[in-house]
Amino acid sequence: MKSGGKYSRKEFIKTIFLGSLMLPFLQYCRKKAKSLLLIITGTNYVLGHRLWAKDFPPFSEVIHTKYLIVGGGISGLSACRFFNLNNENDYLLLEMENHLGGNSSNGQNSFSKFPLGAHYLPLPNKENTEIIEFLKECEICLGVEDNGEPILDEYQMTFPQQERLFYKNSWQNDIVPQKGVSRETQQELNRFFKLMDEFRTKKDAQGKYWFAIPVHDSSREDEVLKLERLIFKDWLKDNNYHSEELLWLLDYSCRDDFGLGIDYVSAWAGIHYFAGRKNNWSTQYKDQVFTWPEGNARLAKHFSKYTEGKHMSGNLVFDVKLNDNVEVLSFDNTEKKTKKIIANKVLFASPQFVNERIFNHKKASSFNYVPWLLTTITLKNEFGGDEELAWDNVIYGSSGLGYIFDQHQNLNQIMGEKVITHYKSFSTGDCRKARKKLYAMKDAELKTLVLDDLKKAHPLIEDFILEMQFHKIGHAMIAPVPDQIFGEKTRAAKEPIDDKIFFAHSDLSGISIFEEAFYQGIRTAEKMI
Repeated sequence: MKSGGKYSRKEFIKTIFLGSLMLPFLQYCRKKAKSLLLIITGTNYVLGHRLWAKDFPPFSEVIHTKYLIVGGGISGLSACRFFNLNNENDYLLLEMENHLGGNSSNGQNSFSKFPLGAHYLPLPNKENTEIIEFLKECEICLGVEDNGEPILDEYQMTFPQQERLFYKNSWQNDIVPQKGVSRETQQELNRFFKLMDEFRTKKDAQGKYWFAIPVHDSSREDEVLKLERLIFKDWLKDNNYHSEELLWLLDYSCRDDFGLGIDYVSAWAGIHYFAGRKNNWSTQYKDQVFTWPEGNARLAKHFSKYTEGKHMSGNLVFDVKLNDNVEVLSFDNTEKKTKKIIANKVLFASPQFVNERIFNHKKASSFNYVPWLLTTITLKNEFGGDEELAWDNVIYGSSGLGYIFDQHQNLNQIMGEKVITHYKSFSTGDCRKARKKLYAMKDAELKTLVLDDLKKAHPLIEDFILEMQFHKIGHAMIAPVPDQIFGEKTRAAKEPIDDKIFFAHSDLSGISIFEEAFYQGIRTAEKMI
């Protein structure tokens, strides 16, 4: 489709979107009042904790395969795709949960699908050709213009309004504080973003970006590695960044992508948040992202053709032995029996806190996993009145990360109840303690925690709530603290065992984003064949 057709479709989307907001609310009947329903879900940590006891029955079934993949998150799924595309079809995937996708999973109620983890994918760098091919395969990228501009499916991207910030008692477009900031603060914001633009294009003598995606392709020059040994907050202080608004924005950004804020993540990671994405694939859609009501579960579903008939869910691997082949014992939680899988080679696409329970020599003490709480809230359709909900709604100074409007891409936005998902990471120096606290919290405590956050912008929100579903993720994501990305312990965790057992997971990248998991699966599977 040429640019003329593409522009016309974009205008059509805008027209329908804006027109729907003008429909009077009075044409819809107010729903009868319902009692507030509170639901708690989470990952299957109870089954996972059986790795401590390993109280499983002897194996009663033997399965043979050439390649075994342990872990059905994006790394494992990406490896399956790589095997299939390279004519290696003798593989089997095991996953502990009853579904595939890992943090790219979703739920659904009567009104909308909603994410139970990652919920968007930024436009890739033009250098990330493997992901671009995947987007073409998924029909997210529909082709390329004569001038090289990608043709993207706008129905799978954010519509206007993309993001807004509640700041100084009113909503503003964009999440960078603007209304009423001091001249000094504005100058500091300008200076910071100018520096990030310079870092975005900075390369070393070998032509490597200082900050690349995947991080494996980044420069290893001493000046770069020094940034990974510093705390981001200290680097900001050393470079004379001190305005409240800027520090809040950077802390929010780090918590949003890494789980931990500027007090904990490395300076390299903090800069990478802004400089790793080059904004060089599309000139038209630089600031938009791909998103869906179910979040990145949509992307995980695209891998299903590579796992059909080749995966077993509800399976917990608890023992590995190396002989001529690799013998793996897995407990099938559905059939309540142990199976032995004999494979030529095994890829552990599982996080290191799991691997340390399987391999005695592996230790995960240097890997910091941040707990997250996701709360999906169903609201009466009158919530917000004539106020336009953005896709991403952030509250300045909040301990949470704001909420996304799950029905953002629904052209009839005000039809029926509204569904939003609130995100909260526990940014702390003791993730283990925070994880225990999260698991111990009951529905009433969780409700108070979330509503205290949302009431800063929506003081009457409780009057509109029909249902709240809390989703606890104890080990949601790796945090790039100093030495996490390029440190010796992370390098050692990547090393294969006897060229038969391999490891791939986003925590080995130090940054838990879709692209890192995707590349971990591809590049490790490539070494195996």
